[in-house]
Amino acid sequence: MTDGLVAGYADALFAVASAEGDPAAVEDELFRFAQALRVDDDLQSSLADPGVPASRRQQIVEDLLDGRAGSTTVAVVSMVVAAGRASRLPAIIDAFVERSAASRNKAVATVRSAVELTDEQRERLTAALNGATGKDVEVRVVIDASVLGGVVTEIGDDIIDGSVRHRLSQLRESFR
Repeated sequence: MTDGLVAGYADALFAVASAEGDPAAVEDELFRFAQALRVDDDLQSSLADPGVPASRRQQIVEDLLDGRAGSTTVAVVSMVVAAGRASRLPAIIDAFVERSAASRNKAVATVRSAVELTDEQRERLTAALNGATGKDVEVRVVIDASVLGGVVTEIGDDIIDGSVRHRLSQLRESFR
């Protein structure tokens, strides 16, 4: 569940992305940026450090996203960082992604996998999640080496752990 500050920023980012054109493209770029933030503690610390001038933190964002994201994405990330909310950026982006998907009557499933999924695997997974949830699900894949095999899927607060690690743990428990 998101708090008021996170929801407020997510709504503001969605309004900007909608006004500028394509919120789905901004959603994809922001999702990828949030994943990069989650795995790079130094980057997150630098962007959230109040001792670093806001202009320097904004320059870091611009340098990182140059050529990798559109001007709207760069502007909204830069705005959040300048406002001193970089430590909340992953949560704000998660709320934005949910808001954007909901505007298209979709739910977002974050799927962690050790390897990139093929188009066929994505399609089968999407169909299975659509059937299991009764919703139109948009699959976002995150490569995570800690998932030895299989996938771990999160849809909102629900987690479906189909990883090899989880299955081995279940097997281990059944022998006790």
